[in-house]
Amino acid sequence: MLFPQNNKFRQKQELGKYWEFLIDKNENYKAEDLFASFDAEPIAVPASWNEQFAELRDYLGIAWYKTSFNRPWGFADKAIFIRFGSVNYLAKVWLNGHYLGEHEGGHLPFEFDISNLIKEEDNVLLVQVDAKLAFDRVPPGNLKEQILQDQHQVGIFPAATFDFFPYAGIHRPVVLYALNKEHIVDFKVETDIDNEVGIVKVDLVQSAGLEARLELNHNNTLYQATFTNNQAQLKIPNPQLWSAQSPNLHNLTVSLLKAGKIIDKYNLPIGIRTIEVKGDKLLLNGQEVLLKGFGKHEDFPVIGRGEMPAATIKDYSLMNWIGANSFRTSHYPYSEETLALADKLGYLVIAETASVGLYFKEDGLAKRLKLTKQYARELIERDKNHPSVIIWSLANEARTTRPGAPEYFKEVFDEAKSIDATRPITIVSDMFAAEESFDFFDMVCLNIYRGWYQESGQLDAGFEKFAQILDETFERFKKPIIVSEFGADAIPGHHSLPAEMFSEEYQLEFLEGYIKEMNKRSFVVGQHIWNMCDFKTAQGIKRPMAINFKGVFTRDRRPKMAAHMLKRIWNEEKNDL
Repeated sequence: MLFPQNNKFRQKQELGKYWEFLIDKNENYKAEDLFASFDAEPIAVPASWNEQFAELRDYLGIAWYKTSFNRPWGFADKAIFIRFGSVNYLAKVWLNGHYLGEHEGGHLPFEFDISNLIKEEDNVLLVQVDAKLAFDRVPPGNLKEQILQDQHQVGIFPAATFDFFPYAGIHRPVVLYALNKEHIVDFKVETDIDNEVGIVKVDLVQSAGLEARLELNHNNTLYQATFTNNQAQLKIPNPQLWSAQSPNLHNLTVSLLKAGKIIDKYNLPIGIRTIEVKGDKLLLNGQEVLLKGFGKHEDFPVIGRGEMPAATIKDYSLMNWIGANSFRTSHYPYSEETLALADKLGYLVIAETASVGLYFKEDGLAKRLKLTKQYARELIERDKNHPSVIIWSLANEARTTRPGAPEYFKEVFDEAKSIDATRPITIVSDMFAAEESFDFFDMVCLNIYRGWYQESGQLDAGFEKFAQILDETFERFKKPIIVSEFGADAIPGHHSLPAEMFSEEYQLEFLEGYIKEMNKRSFVVGQHIWNMCDFKTAQGIKRPMAINFKGVFTRDRRPKMAAHMLKRIWNEEKNDL
């Protein structure tokens, strides 16, 4: 699915920022009735409803969104689509009284062809959003007590199986876009390097068997190829490669022609680069790379998980200031605009699905497997052309020591590998050497909190256990390890001497000690602190103020002591390269 763009052949328009909104606590409303009458209040889109209305903070049920629009000028006689960037969790959509379809799972786009349903004026769009937590959804929620005990999430409200707030609503823009009826549907770009020659391969999907052309501009030289059986290849001598230090992008153009005339065109900035696992190393363009950065969340006051461009820019600015080169999209895919900026700015990204909090009891297992595979497929198909995306993560902290878990993930791994064999694929686990699924995944990602959740208040004992886990896990799998989470809560402004838990001093010493242990081990190829910024959670006794305070920045992006320490050591190491 290509991201909509404007050019001579393509038009797009975002629907209005303020929609009508109606809560359906008793699930009494029918779509056909709401087209006629809608006793509603205004709501901003994109944004979470839980942050916009105080009385709806914990509401995770059915709600209805409604907006009206005219067909934009220039859309006549075109193929017209409506595209939702993200709706959490289950969306059902109607236009002008006609049911378009549904999509389950937030954080990834879906669209409908409305060419035959759209009117010139007074179109009415209706969206039902179902945000309920349920055992057969992914991520799951409202589980039985014994299963929640296994998930470490007993006694929280709302009853999620994950440690971030289950925000609900239309979270990314809703866009109308128009194309010629014969058009480019999608294409996949793969790059390689062979003896200082860049190889760019493109597989094209189009709506008709027409002539197609590929062009790429590199160093003011235009390279061209004609598609044969919807495949084309370019060879670029001495290419400017894409990397974190030099995020070189080149404009690639795919054109569709009919009777020698261009009828559709799509422009995409691409990076020529390779990524591979070799032994215990992660190689970018054949060179060892060490990931330094964070797990993050799309989380901000007032908008919740809604897309907020200014917050995205702020986060990139802070990562640049602190010396980070990477992040993981924990625990769901981030917006396409965020990844386009990572391409441009040179950040390395572990792109993760929304398969967090999985468990392997039989109730709902078949449906959860289906959704886990769907999420992997949709993520890869959406983000396959981003040079910044170097690793796919298919799940976070599943209860993978349960019977049947490795077989479950082997199915998902095989599905993902069949779509993209060019990037390493992993899961993120807190099972360490007991994680049998690492036998077939390409690399190891570990979440470790010794000295916090265990050995609480005992930093030296925690560091010793941390080092032991690293060595034992590497000895078991002999694969590169990314420590994908490590951290300690620090309540902003709380200080102590000597350092004690929840103080800024304890967080600083914790992170500094972990980094020292990782730097001793060449097989540790990634250091991702949990978290970049404090973020909203469900209520529970482990989360004062319903906030996870493991951020090195506050939720409103002010630095704690640890941020200044990281800026010093990460920038010193960067300057030593």
